[in-house]
Amino acid sequence: MPSHSKPCVRTPLPGPRARQLLERDANVVSPSYTRAYPLVAARGKDVWIEDVDGNVFLDFAAGIAVCATGHCHPEVVGVICEQAETLIHLSGTDFYYAPQIELAEKLVAIAPGNFPKKVFFTNSGAEAVEAAIKLSRFATHRPHLIAFYGGFHGRTMGALTLTASKPVQHRGFLPLLPEVSHVTFPTEDCEPTWKQLAELFHRKIDPREVAAIVVEPIQGEGGYLVPPPEFLRGLKDICEKHAILLVADEIQSGMGRTGRMFAIEHFGVQPDILCVAKGIASGLPLGAIIARAELMSWPPGAHASTFGGNPVACRAALATIRLLESSLIANAARMGEILLQGMDDLAKKYPFLGHVRGKGLMAAMDVFTDETRSKLSPARRQEILKLCFEGGLLLLGCGDAGIRFCPPLTVGPDHVSIALDLLGQACENTEGEIT
Repeated sequence: MPSHSKPCVRTPLPGPRARQLLERDANVVSPSYTRAYPLVAARGKDVWIEDVDGNVFLDFAAGIAVCATGHCHPEVVGVICEQAETLIHLSGTDFYYAPQIELAEKLVAIAPGNFPKKVFFTNSGAEAVEAAIKLSRFATHRPHLIAFYGGFHGRTMGALTLTASKPVQHRGFLPLLPEVSHVTFPTEDCEPTWKQLAELFHRKIDPREVAAIVVEPIQGEGGYLVPPPEFLRGLKDICEKHAILLVADEIQSGMGRTGRMFAIEHFGVQPDILCVAKGIASGLPLGAIIARAELMSWPPGAHASTFGGNPVACRAALATIRLLESSLIANAARMGEILLQGMDDLAKKYPFLGHVRGKGLMAAMDVFTDETRSKLSPARRQEILKLCFEGGLLLLGCGDAGIRFCPPLTVGPDHVSIALDLLGQACENTEGEIT
């Protein structure tokens, strides 16, 4: 793929080849997938995606915050090819190989917490959450779990029970996992959350029956919501008071995206179990939980994964972490400041934009019906995303009417400027039209 300095949309979207593939897809692929707009990708390089018709897009979605090192980073591609020529699969469930051990050692070293840790590998974020649920119950001999409204933890049955983002994710799948409760995730004031937890412990659940509280340090799909600085510290204090495990779901917020390796580091809290996936292997399927060593007392056969910790994915993850530590985490922090300032400027120019928030390159803003900013507008948000796509910018929504920015951590100031310009053009074309 040639290098690019700006988007280039050559055809009406979707183009002719894309339309053919969309028709084939409709015949054979599950309709449950939530396609944002008709992008049919052919290749990617760094922050650019080229579709099957030769249209080039600036990617500020990164495969849902997965492609942390950009598309097809040469160092990551190099180790993938090297490992694929040596050993593709053996199953770390039954045997041993060095890449899995080396990656576990690295994850233990970089995860917050000055205590011994152990790692369990999975294929995905949802599987990491499932493993955290099982380990929490096994280690504590307690049944109950607490999560937060707006949280997204996956769509497999256990993870889905913790998820409380959209009703469509639950509809038709009940009953779910028993003994799970939800409370409000705070964005400005922690007091309602503390009151709900106190009432829950007073009226319904003895805290001695709670295995874990599961939280995204910054909510992802639910809106890229950043809690007050004191929230996670207060939550950890509650957990310690009642011997409850704190599980941090860093599947979207981790691996350098917020300008720290893990978002929870911004708040000075050490979780008992940390879930990772998405950006860990630059696009290869891999997830993990990193837990206090004493918690991983489950015996052989209690939990396993045929493909989790596959040697190719582990090599990709080790290369990804090297790149993050060498420059990309620092770049995410710097570019995040530029991005958030630009988003603030757009919100001043377009009164229907507001509630700019985020850390690093995990940022979002909401779309409203008018300048009063009293009512969110999902319809206007979708129209803006569509117009951005037609202009050559890939963005995703989050929350009820949010636009999320989660580009590769390789973005530079020029990329941020192009993205904000294209978003501004989309806003110009929707101003006064969508209510």
